[in-house]
Amino acid sequence: MNALPALPILLPLLTGIVCILMRGNLPAQRMASIAGCLLQLVVAVVLMVRVGGGTLIVAQMGDWAAPYGITLVVDVLSAIMLVMSGLLGLLSAVYGLVTMDERRERHYYHAFFQILLMGVNGSFLTGDLFNLYVWFEVMLMASFVLLALGGERPQLEGAIKYVALNFLASALFLAAVGILYGLTGTLNMADLALVLRGSEDPGLITTVSMLFLVAFGIKAAIFPLFFWLPASYHTPPAPVSAIFAGLLTKVGVYALLRMFTLVFTPDTFTLQLILMLAAFTMVTGVLGAAAQMNFRRLLAFHIISQIGYMIMGLGLFTQTAIAAAIFYMVHNIIAKTNLFLIAGIVSHKTGIHDLKQMGGLFKAQPLFSVGFLIAAMALAGLPPLSGFFGKWSLAQSGFAVERYAVTAIALGVGLLTLFSMTKIWNEAFWKPRPADSPLPATPWTWTTRERIALMGPVALLAACSVALGLGAGWALDLCGTAATQLLNPAAYLEAVLPGGARP
Repeated sequence: MNALPALPILLPLLTGIVCILMRGNLPAQRMASIAGCLLQLVVAVVLMVRVGGGTLIVAQMGDWAAPYGITLVVDVLSAIMLVMSGLLGLLSAVYGLVTMDERRERHYYHAFFQILLMGVNGSFLTGDLFNLYVWFEVMLMASFVLLALGGERPQLEGAIKYVALNFLASALFLAAVGILYGLTGTLNMADLALVLRGSEDPGLITTVSMLFLVAFGIKAAIFPLFFWLPASYHTPPAPVSAIFAGLLTKVGVYALLRMFTLVFTPDTFTLQLILMLAAFTMVTGVLGAAAQMNFRRLLAFHIISQIGYMIMGLGLFTQTAIAAAIFYMVHNIIAKTNLFLIAGIVSHKTGIHDLKQMGGLFKAQPLFSVGFLIAAMALAGLPPLSGFFGKWSLAQSGFAVERYAVTAIALGVGLLTLFSMTKIWNEAFWKPRPADSPLPATPWTWTTRERIALMGPVALLAACSVALGLGAGWALDLCGTAATQLLNPAAYLEAVLPGGARP
């Protein structure tokens, strides 16, 4: 058995256990959490190197052959997402050295943070639907605790809304899994792909696929199932908000990409429905953001809007479109996480969330302001930053298949995104500080610890946005390899089920 694919799951599990055992020693917990995240990132990079050329790594747990055992599969897409998970986990753990209060840390914050990463990584690695459901539930439990940890009223309100709708998603997911198992007698994704190819009832299979679309759509926060997200993501501490914004909805997008390329073959109706949902998701998210004056709540609405671009790539269902969607997902993980980290720094240094009360930050903190500007303009899609190449690739894919309406909407939403980012810039950074503002009139003072733990992750993510834009050709090629594997799953099927049949 190849144990390497199991390490991204085992490492956060073991790190979480260590943090529980050291519950009375907060410095030791912090270092254990950072060390665990660093090891996860190293393993993810090793996996990325090994599969980057288009090969796959398969591990059958306990040496039980598929489809009877637990299968872990690493292809280019899952490796990309594991690298993102490792990077964001590490940076959020470092960032939390300053921004996370001891009261939450003493109530097992570090352990639940690691369990959340375990659920995320398990979702990216699993090769069967039941275990995908299990990992989704692990994520749900850990994220609920992290949302509610601290017991503040806005947190509890957001956590209740979050968990209520996500329980509905879990129920729909489990129902869909049960129906699919009743129809096919298997839940292994590769085995399902083979069995469903010979299905004599495509209408029933399409109906089941709609259940998965709704369940994963809730997780991804697509229209009209997104209202739990802006009610909850701005309420927890900044490291939690950042990891949520960067990763959790992307797990839903990943599941949609995996299911509607490997297991289901979308028909014209399904693709048209996905494109329609993508358009409404983009528009409603960006309009919701435009109406906000709370820094983090505005950014939360933009999570919704940006998910629409990724779903659009799936709806176009071409190799270039899905490659662009994967590239855009990586870009958004980096830029969106950075924006939440920056908003967290403003809150940490000033205690202010209302943009109307802010002002003068560019004059007082020019380098910090440049970090925001890079992340904001990347999200808006200005060249030569990463967002431009993601949106341009999606637009080209849309024009190529003559989907002019959704492509025009995507370009228009890009302009509205620029408007929202400009609003933050004008209100918080460019305009003079209001006379009655509680914002300090003097420049912030930074300790060495703050410069490393707060500005270090911001600077690194800003550099990643620039590097991803400048290296867009290479990155799009890698995402193209991932898209080719998704749309042509023969290698996946052969790796999991050698010979194309059950043993």
